[in-house]
Amino acid sequence: MGRSQELSEFKHGTVIGCHLCNKSICEISLLLNIPRSTVIGIITKWKQLGTTATQL
Repeated sequence: MGRSQELSEFKHGTVIGCHLCNKSICEISLLLNIPRSTVIGIITKWKQLGTTATQL
């Protein structure tokens, strides 16, 4: 399976916003139609760096 294109900064912010509104990882994945692993990666980087980390 190949890598898809990178998510936009807006999509990263939307994931973090949903996370801060206490949505589960599964809910975020379904709402935004992105893989759970991507959601987990975004949230993990955000917690480590305190940013949306779009350029990592």
